Amino acid sequence: MISRIDLRGDALPEGPALRALLPRADFDVAAALEKVRPICEDVHHRGDAALIEYAEKFDGVRLAQVRVPAAAIAEALAGLDPVVREALEESIRRARIVHAEQRRAPHTTQVVPGGTVTEKWVPVERVGLYAPGGRSVYPSSVIMNAVPAQEAGVGSMALASPPQKDFGGLPHPTILAACALLGIDEVYAVGGAQAVAMFAYGTETCAPANMVTGPGNIWVAAAKRYFTGRIGIDTEAGPTEIAVLADDTADAVHVASDLISQAEHDPLAAAVLVTDSIALADAVVKELEPQVAATKHVEDRIAPALAGRQSAIVLVDGLEEGLRVVDAYGAEHLEIQTADAAAVADRVKNAGAIFVGPWAPVSLGDYCAGSNHVLPTGGCACHSSGLSVQSFLRGIHIVDYSRDALADVAHHVVTLAEAEDLPAHGAAVKARFGWKVPTQ
Repeated sequence: MISRIDLRGDALPEGPALRALLPRADFDVAAALEKVRPICEDVHHRGDAALIEYAEKFDGVRLAQVRVPAAAIAEALAGLDPVVREALEESIRRARIVHAEQRRAPHTTQVVPGGTVTEKWVPVERVGLYAPGGRSVYPSSVIMNAVPAQEAGVGSMALASPPQKDFGGLPHPTILAACALLGIDEVYAVGGAQAVAMFAYGTETCAPANMVTGPGNIWVAAAKRYFTGRIGIDTEAGPTEIAVLADDTADAVHVASDLISQAEHDPLAAAVLVTDSIALADAVVKELEPQVAATKHVEDRIAPALAGRQSAIVLVDGLEEGLRVVDAYGAEHLEIQTADAAAVADRVKNAGAIFVGPWAPVSLGDYCAGSNHVLPTGGCACHSSGLSVQSFLRGIHIVDYSRDALADVAHHVVTLAEAEDLPAHGAAVKARFGWKVPTQ
């Protein structure tokens, strides 16, 4: 059901050589890029007409319009199961608590008397949010994208989610209800690369956005790459992944259930256990079979995900080697189920989010921890962060120098300009002092 990779005995290699030994899904965004290019450019030239055509081609629905009527959003909220509504509201409440604390205040540094540099943080003006609508429905992704944008102060926000044949061409009603709870009234029944193109270029109906965030399939990731530079993006989200670093204190029932929880997302989802305990590895394998048999989505998601090359039990000699492995892997979600888990977690360098001990499963972070579940995948946690308020803010430096403060450093500016063979840079300073630079 799940393979083993034995890294015991020999010294672990460094850097890329170690990463090459670890399981990872095949996810070729570069190849997908060539397929989404014509779709994106078609949306650029034909706007809403192209979006309607692609909805019929890819989603099997013929739309009269791409924007979701306000009445449909209100109706979705009115028809929402009260228990689900309560859970969504609690998820929103907790996310707001965490993200409200992330906003940075402007800060002024006095470099010299009369010379200051202030850094102020300004939200992007308009954001396009994407909520997937393929194998599952993800109202939680609406929350995780909208809340930090709102807490950042983004003034204009729109959401796109694929049209659903079962719901008359509208996005899933739970997605619409989540939008209503968050106050998002601009919603589009558009999916895939064409949704990213709609936000990047704008159409007759939808104004262009400065940034697009939200998880999606490989076509969404490829479209994000295509538009990088024209718009801001959060990340090129790949298949979801969990790594569990565990020793013989871990509960095999917990570990197995957590691996399965990520495997049920997608047949490419990665489930990785890193352990120095053969007994735990054997117990987890034994526990997987009955738990998988008792759940849903086995044949189309869980079984192929666990059996795929992206999932494995990685055996190591000890905790130090385990830490090296998980840092090389850079998991989207990393669980620490060891003795003194908090101290071990503090030593991890590369992870999208870390879940400490037996009572903080990844599922908690997906919905109600207050943390954000839009996280870097595919090893990108080695250089990138998850979505936060800062993702939607731009830092702007404000330089304010008096005459005396400029005079004090003018000779250095001129010297460096001339060293770089950019004499006009120096001349711009000289001109302020009658072309004679003060000397110190």
